Amino acid sequence: MISFEDLEQLTAFARHGTLVKAADALHISQPTITRTMKNIEEYFGVKLFERSKNRIRLNGTGEKAVEHAEKVLDAARQMMASVREYDRSLRTIVVESCAPAPLWFIVPQLAKKYPAMTLSSSLAGNEEIIEHVREGICHVGIVLTPCTEPSIHCRPYIQENLSICLPPNHPVLQNAPASLDFRDINGFNCLLRSRLGFWDDLCRREMPASRFLVQEDDDEFRELMRNSTLPIFITNLATYREEDMNGRVSIPIADPKANVVYHLISGKNIDILGTIVSDKNITAAIL
Repeated sequence: MISFEDLEQLTAFARHGTLVKAADALHISQPTITRTMKNIEEYFGVKLFERSKNRIRLNGTGEKAVEHAEKVLDAARQMMASVREYDRSLRTIVVESCAPAPLWFIVPQLAKKYPAMTLSSSLAGNEEIIEHVREGICHVGIVLTPCTEPSIHCRPYIQENLSICLPPNHPVLQNAPASLDFRDINGFNCLLRSRLGFWDDLCRREMPASRFLVQEDDDEFRELMRNSTLPIFITNLATYREEDMNGRVSIPIADPKANVVYHLISGKNIDILGTIVSDKNITAAIL
């Protein structure tokens, strides 16, 4: 029987052209790979090599053998990766959210409920999250609107309300507004964090005349908060130190699109550690 190790040596010989180079690449001795080539040829029962003094090379049949060997090795590698990924998935809870703030709450809650599990969290679009939950790729999703599909359990999770945070001398504050709409601040340039999920698209869509300075680093963002006159957005789910705010005034955005209720969705059954756990148990632990 030919082993995967034998096939590795055969493809290495085809790749490097000589037994010496193939042996060096595989960190084995030349006699070892020479014996392997002989054993492979005997196993097939056909001539795979043309031999001359101090040299062998593949013939047409040998090249066909290499072609199949590469396919077998590739399939074996895919098999190993698939099995390992499946095993990892049994020990991983995948969470996807349309915005970052709900992840700040749900991930610690799931970690406490399932300490033996690995948690994987990421941002995605609303429809993409629903599709991933439907396909079982995502175990817990957080979306903007209720999902009524019969195969998906859905319930309200947490509310987020957007506010604009302005320096005390900003012209918008002259009339001491209790709230603002996007149209009131459209045209003002703003400081924005990166990786905001749907909030990024919403602000750009509702404020087409504004430009946004996007910051990825948290420390740099806070430094600009303290020293810049650019408006920033905050929500009821995020907290900032008083020194970072530096006297800024927070005004709620009254537009309904800026005040959202996130919904928690999951498949009717979620397989965790080989045990079928109903979504009801999971959501009850979260809420």
